[in-house]
Amino acid sequence: MFLKSCCIYSTGVFSMFFLIAGIALVLSNVFPLFVQSMVKKQVVLENGTETFEAWENPPAPIYMQFYFFNVTNPLEVLDGDRPAVMEIGPYTYREYRPMEQVNFLDNDTKVAAVNTKTYIFQPYMSRGPETELIRTVNIPAMTVMEMVKDSAFEANLVSSYMKATGEGLFTTRTVGELLWGYEDPLLKALHFIKPELDVVFGLFYKSNASNDGDYVFFTGQQNYKDFSRVDTWNGESSLNWWTSDECNMINGTNGAFFHPVVTKNETLYMFTSDLCRSLYALYEGDVTVKGINGYRFVPPSEVFANMSVNPANAGFCVPAGKCLGSGLLNVSVCKQGAPIIMSSPHFYQADEQIVKDVFGMVPKKEYHETFIDIDPLTGIILQAAKRLQINVYVEQLPAFSQTGNVRTVVFPVVYLNESVVLDDTSVLKLRAIALEQNVVVNIPFMLIGVGIILGGIFMFLMCRLKEPDSTPAERQPLLSS
Repeated sequence: MFLKSCCIYSTGVFSMFFLIAGIALVLSNVFPLFVQSMVKKQVVLENGTETFEAWENPPAPIYMQFYFFNVTNPLEVLDGDRPAVMEIGPYTYREYRPMEQVNFLDNDTKVAAVNTKTYIFQPYMSRGPETELIRTVNIPAMTVMEMVKDSAFEANLVSSYMKATGEGLFTTRTVGELLWGYEDPLLKALHFIKPELDVVFGLFYKSNASNDGDYVFFTGQQNYKDFSRVDTWNGESSLNWWTSDECNMINGTNGAFFHPVVTKNETLYMFTSDLCRSLYALYEGDVTVKGINGYRFVPPSEVFANMSVNPANAGFCVPAGKCLGSGLLNVSVCKQGAPIIMSSPHFYQADEQIVKDVFGMVPKKEYHETFIDIDPLTGIILQAAKRLQINVYVEQLPAFSQTGNVRTVVFPVVYLNESVVLDDTSVLKLRAIALEQNVVVNIPFMLIGVGIILGGIFMFLMCRLKEPDSTPAERQPLLSS
């Protein structure tokens, strides 16, 4: 009887122990913090690790799509009418972007590399071949006219040459020429006077099978939040194009990787050489990509807002004090003086008047927003799309009859969609990590469950223990009379 009672009360004690231990572990958040601590130590750029291999040669396929804006009313535009364009695309390329010339520095706390990008045309993912013709703004001509407009002699010389050769405000070129380069006759003629001018023009000339400069990244060895963060670019820790120190800062990663343990209230910083600046993204909502739960981060409208909306952007006004409307970024200072204006596709999030200035602009969030979907534990990108539009600042120049009576307008040329979705092999790895995380994180709840079960058994046994035994008289059989 004593042994029986001892077992029953032991069950009760163990029930209370498991319940208290489980609740204490839940409240102290020990196991989630333990998982995060392990991931922070493992996600480091260290030679021979899976993390380093994925950083050095990203396994997920990356695609670059180009959508051109074909001008449908060039003569009317020269007469002062609103430009009308038709979107033509996509022209799709598979992008390969391995890290090369990798060299670890400062006791493996930093790593130097160049990010070489190669683009291979994908005809079956494109609307047509690279030989399709596009009518668009003559960017070399517009660049030269802007360059010499303040010199009467040079302006007359260039204008005369353009008249003699039939060069005008618009040109018709193939997709391949516009993207990767063609020998421009005007640039070739001026090369003898201005040797600094390249005779070849292309929106992405010298960008194929090439890199955008020398990077030095932090490995994350000293601080997990520094994982893959850019330390220097082309030997400099800041830029020199803009008119404020804040705008010239190089912040964040190159946008391909992020540190582990990302929270919803975090600001993710990125440096992109395409825009010649750093930018940031904020949490927008939860997403699911191939069964993996993640956080979506997007650049808010304030990133490209006019200084009247976001005073911090005053430094992006070049020359100083000359600001464009919201949603536009003048990058001529880092594009050899070419009047290039960057924006989101179809002027998404730009001032309404900028959208109305060009017939054919239909901005839509789902097609034209840049976003990044991240696995919050590992910081791995589940899905992302970088969407940018290249525009040309067009205005009437009195010294050049080629500009006619054209309106002052930000003229869209092409927009790109650089996208990636996590590959299936990486999905399996993330699912395994998620499963391990769930098992470890749920250990306190398992303890609580065991405590509840033992508590139920204890209550049942206590009820049985208190149940009175039957008397001897009740156990005797009744005698028949």
